Amino acid sequence: MTDSPPRRPIRELPDELISQIAAGEVVERPASVVRELVDNALDAGSTQITVRLLGGGVRLIAVEDDGIGIPKDELAQALKRHATSKISSLAELEAVGTMGFRGEALAAIASVAEVSLLSRTGDAPHAWLLDARSGELSPGARQRGTTVEVRELFYATPARRKFLKSDTTELAHCIEAVRRHALARPDVGFAIWHEGRLVAQWRASLVARGEDALEATRARLADVLGDDFVTGAVTLQWPADGSLARGLRVRGFAGVPDAARSRADQQFAYVNGRYVRDKVIGHAARAAYEDVLHGHRQPVYALYIDIDPARVDVNVHPTKIEVRFRDSREVHQAVQQAVQSALAVPRAGQALAALPAAAAVPVASTAPGAPAEPAWAPPVRQAGFSFAPREPEAGQRVSDVAALWAPAADTATAAPAFTGAAPAAAPLPEGDWPLGRAIAQLQGVYVLAENAHGLVIVDMHAAHERIVYERLKRQLDARAVQSQPLLIPATFSATPEEVATADTAAATLAALGLEVTPLSPRTLAVRAVPTTLAQGDPVALARSVLGELAQHEATQVLQRAEHELLATMACHGAVRANRRLTLDEMNALLRQMEVTERSDQCNHGRPTWRQLGLRELDALFLRGR
Repeated sequence: MTDSPPRRPIRELPDELISQIAAGEVVERPASVVRELVDNALDAGSTQITVRLLGGGVRLIAVEDDGIGIPKDELAQALKRHATSKISSLAELEAVGTMGFRGEALAAIASVAEVSLLSRTGDAPHAWLLDARSGELSPGARQRGTTVEVRELFYATPARRKFLKSDTTELAHCIEAVRRHALARPDVGFAIWHEGRLVAQWRASLVARGEDALEATRARLADVLGDDFVTGAVTLQWPADGSLARGLRVRGFAGVPDAARSRADQQFAYVNGRYVRDKVIGHAARAAYEDVLHGHRQPVYALYIDIDPARVDVNVHPTKIEVRFRDSREVHQAVQQAVQSALAVPRAGQALAALPAAAAVPVASTAPGAPAEPAWAPPVRQAGFSFAPREPEAGQRVSDVAALWAPAADTATAAPAFTGAAPAAAPLPEGDWPLGRAIAQLQGVYVLAENAHGLVIVDMHAAHERIVYERLKRQLDARAVQSQPLLIPATFSATPEEVATADTAAATLAALGLEVTPLSPRTLAVRAVPTTLAQGDPVALARSVLGELAQHEATQVLQRAEHELLATMACHGAVRANRRLTLDEMNALLRQMEVTERSDQCNHGRPTWRQLGLRELDALFLRGR
């Protein structure tokens, strides 16, 4: 039998050890100190913040601002644990609107480094300098504002210092910390110096103080992330009028699918100006990109969420990097709807409103001798060749619907083979149809078109696949969700979390067409599933839905499964490769692409068209050289 360890008495820890323990949570590396000090500078109303570093921030971190400053008699108080001017009651904590609020950062930093404060208020004759180690207060010189110097980080805890990386790595983390603040505050200028050399600078935008703050954010994004980010992104805003009448607003920029990256290193989400990593926001953004991204590519975006501070809890993580929403489902839906709506607008058709009307393209039939079917008519200009599915015969089984989209046996010879000579036509008007006018078909796979910018190449099958897919989605969305009871309920062993979710989210499940009821504390029964998914595995479906509801209070499982089914149908229903199309049919396809949502990518996230400008064509043939 092993001897029990000797009992140690319960004692109150000394203040310095308490602060060092707190520093273990708040101060992970130099970038953590930079983040906390910049938070305080922003709360002080600064318009210019300068960060000076030595040794990647290990030897020196100095943050200078031009804020309101700290009065002489409050300097010593600022270094005490849980001393702050941000909040004074539980009510203020539950609706905090500042970047910092706990009042522990300076005390924690001072416990593991040498700290000094130099500050001056607007009405003070001069500044005052406080040494945190000795407590000595002496006169100093500077303009209004505050300078916090942190020297020899972790000198008091050498073991922590061994875990730091190289100076270059720590510097990169410090720059990233400032960069995240800069993206949220275009009205504030930022400068970073390292070893006496300016390594990054972003000037304050005057536009941010006017009416169009979104344009100022666009300019700051271009400065910080580069012009490629802005040119490859679309503006989003929810609600459309940009008001905060509902207590929630989502604005920002979402990268187009072509701008997606292999890493998730350009995904920025802000809640009331605070950079956060939130599972609800990340899941909603990813769901909005679901059927337009290829493979495992990662979208790029900068989302700015404004919400009533009383409806979000920022006091759930030591470094305030995570938040908790009172109504996660509302935030999830708002973010997803904002991003989806922005991405839905076809980039080829964004200029349609400014273009003159053109003559209608004749409607062609999919099969010779078949009765003409009314073409799908979008709310702009003319409709073209419909490529629509034939009407199913009476008694057709649902499982055979996909076969209805297969082209008739004689459609391959319905149109005469393209001879290579396009019929004579008037020159294309400057700025007319974004995707131009069809001029040829290449190898039965690509449609070649001419527009005002040069040559457009369209993947015929991929483009029509998206058109059919979006039409099927609209038809499905127009119907109420139908539920089909199971003759024999499907039971499965469930975790306590799944049982609790099934109970609390019963109304949500019913709206989705699912009925999941508990049979025992460890068993659930699936009694009904959506009609469109009746042939699937009810247990796997229920588990997936319950898992997403438990984690995000919202689920895309059912919609994802339905869309996968529709995508399969659209793939079979789209015009096949090696089918010869007439010029009228090709032009009709181009016109439908210009008004179909998400028509720039097929259902699998691959591009449907590409533009080759005249300059690119000239370069291929060395013209002008």
